[in-house]
Amino acid sequence: MPGFGNDFETEALPGALPQGQNSPQKCNYGLYAEQLSGTAFTAPRGQNERTWCYRIRPSVHHVGRFIPLEVPHWKTAPHVLPGVTSLGQYRWDPVPVPDQPLTWITGMRTMTTAGDVNIQVGMATHVYLVTRSMQDEYFFSADSELLVVPQEGRLRFCTELGVIDLEPKEIAILPRGLVYRVEVLEGPARGFVCENYGQKFDLPGRGPIGANCLANPRDFKCPVAAFEDREVPSRVVIKWCGQFHETRIGHSPLDVVAWHGNYCAYKYDLRTYSPVGAILFDHPDPSIFTVLTAPSGQEGTANIDFVLFRERWMVAEHSFRPPWYHKNIMSELMGNIYGVYDAKPQGFAPGGISLHNCMLPHGPDRDAFEGASNADLKPAKLDDTMSFMFETRFPQHLTAFAAHEAPMQPDYVELWDRLDKKFDGTPGVK
Repeated sequence: MPGFGNDFETEALPGALPQGQNSPQKCNYGLYAEQLSGTAFTAPRGQNERTWCYRIRPSVHHVGRFIPLEVPHWKTAPHVLPGVTSLGQYRWDPVPVPDQPLTWITGMRTMTTAGDVNIQVGMATHVYLVTRSMQDEYFFSADSELLVVPQEGRLRFCTELGVIDLEPKEIAILPRGLVYRVEVLEGPARGFVCENYGQKFDLPGRGPIGANCLANPRDFKCPVAAFEDREVPSRVVIKWCGQFHETRIGHSPLDVVAWHGNYCAYKYDLRTYSPVGAILFDHPDPSIFTVLTAPSGQEGTANIDFVLFRERWMVAEHSFRPPWYHKNIMSELMGNIYGVYDAKPQGFAPGGISLHNCMLPHGPDRDAFEGASNADLKPAKLDDTMSFMFETRFPQHLTAFAAHEAPMQPDYVELWDRLDKKFDGTPGVK
């Protein structure tokens, strides 16, 4: 398992991993020792993350002179546009995958941004549309770690630390500074990305829940060491403070033969997430569905929460079971991976997105309200459903793509116009 204070070690050649010290005078196989630090050197022990890499060339040999590169659809906060109104309740149909060849870099479409990358707070949300593998092309972000949520198609992430294959119902974390290439195993591929500028994602505290349920550390999987020793002209693209640059080198940068540490890419199968909930009455807060959280400077108020709504039993007595109407200090961007979301049985298609910004009221549509209010409250199973939420303490600002190009539903806010006035001034439940 990755991170979370635990070390992992792996080697692609026997004896490539030094024993007893991290940086010997001479490494086996003529390798170079190099440390990749994901936190400050003096971070508290339980939060300190670093990985020792034993590689064919040091990574300083993987970059040359930087040339500015235009990546028009990938935006970074702060990105507040005049004439674009982010105040509102919004929903989009799935963004269609175009016929043109798109890689992981050229196929990224930013929907919202929040915070400020220059002071390493906030986030951005994207839709990725990938139809072509990167060939002798590599990428890393100095700005952020990326949380990848596939919705259709299968991708392979060939990273410095090994290979991760990813498909719908799984997620992956690609840490800041890690070099990788993205290949299409089954396309076209579409999904969602949460770009985290702030503190790293971690498991949430369970509090009174105790030691089990939610996401368990044993279900997070690291790649095993795999390296490329290829002398071939290659291109490396770097994202730094919202700007993109490229550099040309004469070999593959994926040349780590062995590594050990707790700062690495990892994947997680969302089907192993165990929800908890009320078993007598009432409706807990959606925070009980948190898979990963990235803390902010304010305790209990996240820079980002990644929240999962998957198949589960509903058993509470005399309770309105779907998410209730509310306003929230957090800004909520939702995506549908597959199936039907119980609070919006119509119009929220797999691949679709909704945004309810800070303090904007939202909740079930009329059909969901009427159905839930009059349902026979026997134990019921929510099946064929998996949606998620990227939630942040910061307002999320729409990009021009989200406002003008993505298939926004113009009548979404009218869903609530059909809610009837039921008040008649007499006591008793109506």
